[in-house]
Amino acid sequence: MPSLKMLKGVGDASIKYLKEAGIFSTSDLLYYFPRTYEFRDAVSSLSDVRKNNGEPVTITAICKTDNFSYLFCGKEKTLKIHISDNSDQAALVCFGRNFLAKSIQLEEFYYIHATFSFRYGEIQASNFELEKLSNAPVNFLKILPVYPLTSDLTQGFLRKVIRSAIETEGRYAKNILPEHILHKNNLLTHAEAISNIHFPENRQLLEKAIRTLKYEEFFIFQRNILESKKDALQAQKREKRVLSRKLQKEILKALSFSLTEDQKAAIEDIYNDGAADSPMNRILQGDVGCGKTIVAFLSALPYIDSGYQVAFMAPTELLAKQHLETASRLFSQPSPHSEIKMAFLSGRIPEAKKKYVRSALESGDIDLIIGTHSLLSDPVKFKNLGFIIVDEQHKFGVAQRSTLAEKGKDADYLMMTATPIPRTLQMTFFGDIAVSTIKTMPKGRVPIKTHSVFQENIYKVYDWVKKELEKGFQAYFIYPLIEESASLNLKNAQAMFKLLAEKIFPIYKCAMLHSRLSEEIKEEVMKEFAAGKINILVATSIVEVGVDVPKATCMVIEHAERFGLTALHQLRGRIGRSEYESYTFLVFSKDLTDEAKARLRIIKESTDGFKIAEEDLKLRGHGDIAGIRQSGFAEFKIANIIEDKEILEAARNDCIMDVASGSATLQSR
Repeated sequence: MPSLKMLKGVGDASIKYLKEAGIFSTSDLLYYFPRTYEFRDAVSSLSDVRKNNGEPVTITAICKTDNFSYLFCGKEKTLKIHISDNSDQAALVCFGRNFLAKSIQLEEFYYIHATFSFRYGEIQASNFELEKLSNAPVNFLKILPVYPLTSDLTQGFLRKVIRSAIETEGRYAKNILPEHILHKNNLLTHAEAISNIHFPENRQLLEKAIRTLKYEEFFIFQRNILESKKDALQAQKREKRVLSRKLQKEILKALSFSLTEDQKAAIEDIYNDGAADSPMNRILQGDVGCGKTIVAFLSALPYIDSGYQVAFMAPTELLAKQHLETASRLFSQPSPHSEIKMAFLSGRIPEAKKKYVRSALESGDIDLIIGTHSLLSDPVKFKNLGFIIVDEQHKFGVAQRSTLAEKGKDADYLMMTATPIPRTLQMTFFGDIAVSTIKTMPKGRVPIKTHSVFQENIYKVYDWVKKELEKGFQAYFIYPLIEESASLNLKNAQAMFKLLAEKIFPIYKCAMLHSRLSEEIKEEVMKEFAAGKINILVATSIVEVGVDVPKATCMVIEHAERFGLTALHQLRGRIGRSEYESYTFLVFSKDLTDEAKARLRIIKESTDGFKIAEEDLKLRGHGDIAGIRQSGFAEFKIANIIEDKEILEAARNDCIMDVASGSATLQSR
């Protein structure tokens, strides 16, 4: 690889400036892509400027004889050059460039690239470049790259050294993509793409260069993921399992309700993975209340029926206990084969009971263990762990999930999430993880009605909630802060609990829930709320992950503009868990940012978690979508997973076919 010093015009000082911009080699120069372009390939006229005020244009104009004038006096004296073409006249205001009076040749035509505007009764430009028309144009009749700059780098210098790098190295660059992929997608060679991303011959080649380089990035990334998956599967080969479905079929037949088609498909996905010759690594995703837990428990039955143990881990004790109750109801269906031995484990149960449960697990006397982080502790051992289920998987770290997986050799792994993964993320980052999706909600669920409310109209919301309480229903009131903040003028849970309990709803029982309360108090509050003993729960976003409360039909989220889109959707999912009509009120102040307005509009218009997840991705980018993946996100140099979905999908499909056919590996840069 040629040294930067070998490039014409590059010395020690300029090498220092290039390094400050992250450029250490000629290869770095080739991939230092423009941030935008100046399109000087088309010549306009001054008459067009009046129609497109403020847009940069290229014109040809003549500088008239004796048509210089000056603005201001003394040190602020500023040259003004009057120009004209066949359509109109304009003035170039030369701030700090009075020297142009000596170099401009009157009665000559010039190429002029400028941002014109209509000021003081005439067309003017102070930001301009010009070249004599009679010379061979250096910076005109072409598309010029505009690069990111540091304080010591200039566009002219970067254009010169990058052109030199293309001549010495870029023109010889080998193709990254296989020949048949280039031909199929009408892409440029890698050398052509590098040349035309910097100095495009025309707009069509610029477009093809950008598409080619984006496609390359997506293809390489997908190829790496699929190759890693292939290697991992090869390393984890096991004998194919024969899982009995007798117990599963009996309990399915005894259900008092019908599964949705999505639920049935997910159960089949999980069973087929379980019978495969390598361990399962699958995400089960779907909105709150779509029936993921039922799918997980029904999918556990073939393992239990075949002599394997199943571990189900939840982020909170309250949620784990709710899952235990669900499993107990589900597996109590009348059947001589359904005597499944279940147990519960958490940090709060007495030590003697913990020892008993751990001993029974190790001896194989427990088929299904449901618990919290306690399942991760060293003393917990299994006789034959075959299936691991992790609920709300983003609440656990990667290391924690790995710890549980290590407790069972060749154990299958199912992660559940109520935060739908946008399709673009599935295609890009989850090529090594299978995804099952439940979109259809169970029958009888009524869509939640969402209303946006100005803060000034909060008492109308209180009146609505009172009517719901009078019918025997319950309500959530959500606030962004626990207590008053000196720096933020926002309502807080503690102050609002006092107001709501004493003045707004004095005849109803109110309770408060936030992260600073002890686990015992939090569990007791949620237990009483779920049992209907509490009418109003005043809380922070801690209730985003919680238990089912069928009679909770109202949620009031104050300062809704302070919550993220995913958080708003997750909070709203706490209500509407039954056949009762439910309502969410998004209370906000008038002074909103554009992004806050967009969030509130999206959450008001849609209850589809998958659509909301896609919109959240557009607003926030892929780096922090509900912690779906806590590490390993790639940052692409030119591709964008949000804007370039069509290229991403094409690259992914081609990559899957290419890997399946066993084509040669990619060239590296």
